[in-house]
Amino acid sequence: MRRLRLSCSALMFLAILATGSALSQSMSDDQLRIKAEKLSKQFIIADTHIDVPYRIHGHWEDISQRTEKGEFDYVRAMQGGLNAPFMSIYVPAERENNGAKLYADTLIDMVNNFATRWPDKFMIAQSTADVNAQFKLGKISLCLGMENGSPVEGKLENVKYFYGRGIRYITLTHGKDNHIGDSSYDTTHTWHGLSPFGKSLVAEMNRVGIMVDISHVSDDTFFQVMQIAKAPAIASHSSCRFYTPGFERNMSDEMIQLLAKNGGTIQINFGSDFLREDIRKQEDAQRKEINKYFQANNLKSSDTTAQAYARQYMKEHPVDFADVKDVAENINHVVKLVGIDHVGIGSDFDGVGDSLPTGLKDVSQYPNLIYELLKLGYSDSDIQKICGGNLLRVWGQVEKVARELQGKK
Repeated sequence: MRRLRLSCSALMFLAILATGSALSQSMSDDQLRIKAEKLSKQFIIADTHIDVPYRIHGHWEDISQRTEKGEFDYVRAMQGGLNAPFMSIYVPAERENNGAKLYADTLIDMVNNFATRWPDKFMIAQSTADVNAQFKLGKISLCLGMENGSPVEGKLENVKYFYGRGIRYITLTHGKDNHIGDSSYDTTHTWHGLSPFGKSLVAEMNRVGIMVDISHVSDDTFFQVMQIAKAPAIASHSSCRFYTPGFERNMSDEMIQLLAKNGGTIQINFGSDFLREDIRKQEDAQRKEINKYFQANNLKSSDTTAQAYARQYMKEHPVDFADVKDVAENINHVVKLVGIDHVGIGSDFDGVGDSLPTGLKDVSQYPNLIYELLKLGYSDSDIQKICGGNLLRVWGQVEKVARELQGKK
């Protein structure tokens, strides 16, 4: 008889999961819901990607109150137990060689103003110690992650500059190849991975203490980062390619295993098309029909007429939504693959449009995800790691490596 061989860590996880599952099965659905709400307030929830700065840039809303639009504000964050949202300093790919650094500074100033304007609600967090201290004070820690490395503008000294401004991760690329490396969304393959400058940049980010974020990069870029990195990296808002075959923006099992070996984490993206292949196919079909109309009528996607048509077509031909269960299943896949220590939350709230799953439509609904994890048999300590413990561990390790590389104790 052929035997199935499992690692010690996998066997341990299965044993723990079985115990947790038995405990969860002894609780009623209402009891599980109540426990999920309790845990959402008991543990630090760190979400590594929320696009509120870009959303309200030019379209201001008072996020200290419940806002009419978007998925993040103070009221809903407190309701959902969100403690440490990473405000995405998103710089569009079109800003490469076109004022990227200035644009990033504008968004950083905006986030700093949140804390200045509403000090009873928000504080800027620049370290794991800040997050832990501010959690005890009942404040929401605003952490900063820069999506797209274009603002570095080819100058290693800008790594220290942005560290000084509070940036604690940099997503190396976005929708197009840049001077750092190749993007998963671009077919140009400018560098076949990292550029020479990009290789120096990864080393400098490790030295200064900024987490290297490999969401959005091409596979070649990812594997080269893994060869260079001396500190753990993160995927700030990616999901599992296991469920979306061929979608390079997500991470393959091989990549997740290598990221875990590096000590890093994959932070699961909530976008429906990141979670399920059938929804990706629906969206592709929808997009093709819209583009066909644009071409037939000689329209650009930026034209008012084109945008109106696209909105109407999507309204008349809606695609399905994923469910909160699909997010839990992506998390579960990572845990079965590499263990409990290498997965977290990177929702992409305010960044994925209308494609959020049923049960996870805004920051008030993290308890729904915890509920699903409880149903799958996860223990309280497991959930604490997924909610934020794993990310804080990685962040702390990046700080430690930076001190060592700088010759500090």
